[in-house]
Amino acid sequence: MHTAPLASAATATATVATTTARPPLAVVRDVLQLAKPRLSGLVVCTAAGGLWLAPGRREAVPAAVLLAGTTLVVGAANALNNFLERDVDARMRRTRNRPLPSGRVEPWVAVAIGLGVPSLALPALASFTNGLTAALGALALFLYVVVYTPMKRTSSLALFVGAVPGAIPPLMGWTAATGRLDAGGLALFALLFLWQLPHFLSVSLYLKDDYARGGLKVFAIVHGERATRAWIAVLTVALVPVSLSLVPLGLAGPAYGAISVALGGGLVGYALFGLVERVPAHGSPDRRSHRAGPRWARSFFLLTLAYLTLLFAALLLGAR
Repeated sequence: MHTAPLASAATATATVATTTARPPLAVVRDVLQLAKPRLSGLVVCTAAGGLWLAPGRREAVPAAVLLAGTTLVVGAANALNNFLERDVDARMRRTRNRPLPSGRVEPWVAVAIGLGVPSLALPALASFTNGLTAALGALALFLYVVVYTPMKRTSSLALFVGAVPGAIPPLMGWTAATGRLDAGGLALFALLFLWQLPHFLSVSLYLKDDYARGGLKVFAIVHGERATRAWIAVLTVALVPVSLSLVPLGLAGPAYGAISVALGGGLVGYALFGLVERVPAHGSPDRRSHRAGPRWARSFFLLTLAYLTLLFAALLLGAR
């Protein structure tokens, strides 16, 4: 008569037992996933690029501390982001299997990592590089966790705020070598800032329904697909002269300039293709639809990743 409640209790007990009896390596893997390793890896690569391109002498110990400290600060920021958005992640198909919403890791673990790791990493950056680099790391952490993460629920302008901490790591690499903010480092910051905007706008297009389930006010939901595609095109066009500004600043030579134009031209062409509309063969001219749908948005997202990888490769290979 009471078999249903008993069965539910037995299932819950089995689930808890399974969760608590997980292999240690699986637990470690899930804890590491809180740092979003792929995203963190890309960010740290840009910090290394800023260090490599900066003038002056690069010593082994400060360079190693820069890369390790940046990795730890970025990972801590992502852990706190996981904690603050665990309810959002649970509603979205793309993120519902992450360690926190799935229940594989307790929320306090993310908080402990997010608060404890920077308390070690930021002083290390200050001691082995300089105070400016540590301050930039602290600023990136603050903006990402305290401003950007909650702002995603209330305003599409979070896109522009979130691009700031994402563009700070190459500037940290630059200041670790130079100890100052100057035109070269700021140009790298501008390049990464501007690149992120069409990159994440395309994500907001092809994952629009999932973001709506999560309750996030991403650009495509608030302003519509047509406006988002238009912003992607405009910002991609603006990306080309910003990438070329590294040549007159002395960070790269003519070969990089030619590659930058070629890569930028291809990306601009595909961005403009996203604006093309078609009229259905047996429909009203007023019922226009985009020739490229979510598949175009996802393809553009992947192209932005290839663009940045190839651009940085050309930049680093052509460095002085």
